[in-house]
Amino acid sequence: MTADAVQTVAKGPRAEAEAAALAIDADPATETLTYSILEEDEDRDVWRIDAFPTTPEEQAGLVVVLAGFPKLRVVTDKLADADWLAMALSGLPPVRAGRFFVFGAHDTGLVPASAVALRIEAGAAFGTGHHGTTEGCLSAFDQLLKRRRFRRVLDVGCGTGVLAIAAARTGSKVALGTDIDAPSVRIANENAQLNRARARFVHASGLNDARVRKPAPYDLVFANILAPPLVALSHDIKQALKPGGIAILSGLLRTQERRVFAAYASKGFRMERRLHRDAWATLVLRRA
Repeated sequence: MTADAVQTVAKGPRAEAEAAALAIDADPATETLTYSILEEDEDRDVWRIDAFPTTPEEQAGLVVVLAGFPKLRVVTDKLADADWLAMALSGLPPVRAGRFFVFGAHDTGLVPASAVALRIEAGAAFGTGHHGTTEGCLSAFDQLLKRRRFRRVLDVGCGTGVLAIAAARTGSKVALGTDIDAPSVRIANENAQLNRARARFVHASGLNDARVRKPAPYDLVFANILAPPLVALSHDIKQALKPGGIAILSGLLRTQERRVFAAYASKGFRMERRLHRDAWATLVLRRA
């Protein structure tokens, strides 16, 4: 942890804020940084990034990244030690995405009786449901479940495992997640046990691992990662899906939609739906 808990706020035009968010995700020093991006003032085109670095290295990396975007006004404030935990918990309230209710241990008593409850402890992994991309994936999945079930589901870049766990909790016989980050795989498997979900997570790079190929073809593939790897994996995701299968793609900014969809359209995918949460986009595509 940093010696003093801090919050960094960067405000400026949408294009500059979105470019900065992309740079934060791409920089190794800040790729695991907890942050949000949202619109603050539509009339004045003011967007803001709220970042909470937890190590000196993250803080230093954030300073370097934001220095490359001079149109952003950056302010860093120290957070009072006594208020840090309360602020962190109140800043991560439960999330409702259709039938899914994502919560942490501190909100156990708030689970609605009618919801599919997903208790997710993030640790060092990404994907608590609070980020616009994870919420978008869950909302898209909820809409699809109104029409059909998905027997075999793959979650590429699983993070905390929330998406594969959601699939397992709604009837998927195979719910497999992969991540290139070993701590994320460990956390995802722990979350599966917490939720008594028959989801399994493996440490693998790409979709050519034998443990990923064996259950294929899949009815649905989640890929909540960044735009460049989404483009690079378009062929592999097509091969992993059965004809007519669904890909739910996120981790991309609205400004990157066209580039990502073009890569999949060239492989025979068609657009079923798109969702927007703040600056982020979620694409629902069907393999021809």
